[in-house]
Amino acid sequence: MITSVLVANRGEIACRVVRTCRELGIRTVAVHSDADGNALHVRVADTAVRLPGTAPADTYLRGDLIVKAALASGADAVHPGYGFLSENAGFARAVRDAGLVWIGPPPEAIEAMASKTRAKELMGIEPLREVTESDLPVLVKAAAGGGGRGMRVVRRLVDLDGELAAARAEAASAFGDGEVFVERYLGGDAGARHVEVQVLADTHGTVWALGTRDCSLQRRHQKVIEEAPAPGLSAPLTEELHALAVRAARAVAYVGAGTVEFLVAEERAHFLEMNTRLQVEHPVTEAVFGVDLVAEQIRVAEGHALPDDPPRARGHAVEARLYAEDPARDWAPQTGRLHRLAVPGAVRLDTGYTDGDDIGVHYDPLIAKVVAHAPTRTEAVRKLASALERAVIHGPVTNRDLLVRSLRHEEFAEGRTNTGFYDRHLPALTGPAPDPHAPLAAALADAHGRSRFGGWRNVPSQPQTKRYATADGEHEVRYRHTRDGLAADGVQVVHADAGLVILDVDGVRRRYEVSRHGDRVYVGATALTALPRFPDPTAQHAPGSLLAPMPGTVVRVAEGLTEGAAVTAGQPLLWLEAMKMQHRITAPVTGTLSALRAAPGQQVEVGALLAVVEATP
Repeated sequence: MITSVLVANRGEIACRVVRTCRELGIRTVAVHSDADGNALHVRVADTAVRLPGTAPADTYLRGDLIVKAALASGADAVHPGYGFLSENAGFARAVRDAGLVWIGPPPEAIEAMASKTRAKELMGIEPLREVTESDLPVLVKAAAGGGGRGMRVVRRLVDLDGELAAARAEAASAFGDGEVFVERYLGGDAGARHVEVQVLADTHGTVWALGTRDCSLQRRHQKVIEEAPAPGLSAPLTEELHALAVRAARAVAYVGAGTVEFLVAEERAHFLEMNTRLQVEHPVTEAVFGVDLVAEQIRVAEGHALPDDPPRARGHAVEARLYAEDPARDWAPQTGRLHRLAVPGAVRLDTGYTDGDDIGVHYDPLIAKVVAHAPTRTEAVRKLASALERAVIHGPVTNRDLLVRSLRHEEFAEGRTNTGFYDRHLPALTGPAPDPHAPLAAALADAHGRSRFGGWRNVPSQPQTKRYATADGEHEVRYRHTRDGLAADGVQVVHADAGLVILDVDGVRRRYEVSRHGDRVYVGATALTALPRFPDPTAQHAPGSLLAPMPGTVVRVAEGLTEGAAVTAGQPLLWLEAMKMQHRITAPVTGTLSALRAAPGQQVEVGALLAVVEATP
């Protein structure tokens, strides 16, 4: 009987496991890096153990430190969550050798499937040994781990070596294993969908196939929106997917929860890999089948048998991953204080943050997962889109608007999406959709209660002006103080105070809730920054300046790159690592590199000058 579980993970993942353990009456132990000392997963666990350092390689990837933490805290079991060491056979063995219960598959099963190259061989699939022009495009992929890290699509042979190096470095940083392999790329242009099957197996020979999930909406090979069951699959194809998933599990004597992933194109299933762990998107399966997969993992680890048949599926579930990132700027991750997070409606919210927490540079930018379940797919999608649209998210830029627009896109509504969805539609999904009256509401709320210079005069007052920056540019608004309060041209100001503005626009009343955090003003879902009346002339950069889009570490500068070198538009100049991903900084124009301010190992803040490229006349 398990009485105390150490969760070898962080953030939303650890909070998810802790929640189920509490429901089962099991004590929990958190581990944390120095950057996570006050993180939510630390606060919700019963006890916590520090892992000195901040980088994953020094903390959450140190299996030896985690085993010591489990023993020191009196835990009798370890749950790896998903990510980090969850698919590390050596860690699983170390946990067992220490006399602890491992809540996961046998190390031998992890070993057989953790390397995607060996997994494909087990399923009778050979990776590419040599790449020729006829093989393009190809996908460079990390042999260990997942989540889009260590993955690169290569469409030109000349780019292959560079992308192999980048993928190896990214995989080593994220998983502690730099092995990569190459396979043919079957992308959205081929109509491919990413479909997976949830499996659950016990130690008594029972293997469940808990339906399908569609995870085709991805950016950088990392999932954004997932749903269960996968829409539009024929009954024979669904049966084939279930059978292949069970076959993969039985082939390695699998125990616990796992996921078998496929690309589906033209009614054919192409095996990708088996993830020997719980997946981020497991809540949609839980909603449809009415099970708690973490609870089932614990029961299986205690030796309990599963019933012969899985529960029946009911309804449809959709999950959206809310990231601190800017889709309009090449998905650049964002950092900063999350002042407020509130998602209304009858949806499930899995998160590792609460109001006032900081989103840092060291780890994945996932803020939360929002899950809706309903009798039909249409109802579930509508419920999720509405909840996200009405959510209060004050802090770094997020992908919230992208999620809402994706869910309401005709292609998604009809279940016709594939892995090329964002390649085709990203510009339309990320274009600004500002509320034209949000800047005015911000100005009126700011003006409320301010005393006017001198007393009331029976003459019209001069208009007051305020300037704000929003996602779609700068806005100047005007308003006046009158005998009856505040007024503005073109609208009727029904009410205005510091937290609420009500405007009558052409006979329609609109409510605007206003919040302030530093120099940022939030009017509903619109974030605004108050601008000074007179811009600072020193806050200017030369044309062609390349600024750091996020805080991070310069991990590489292009070989041989020096000041004075000729560069071409789109040429990679340096690589910046942030939130476990490497981001290429490329030349904006063809010209001359007139300044290079970055060096490998250098820590940079957002907006730091990295280089300057002067365009060729």
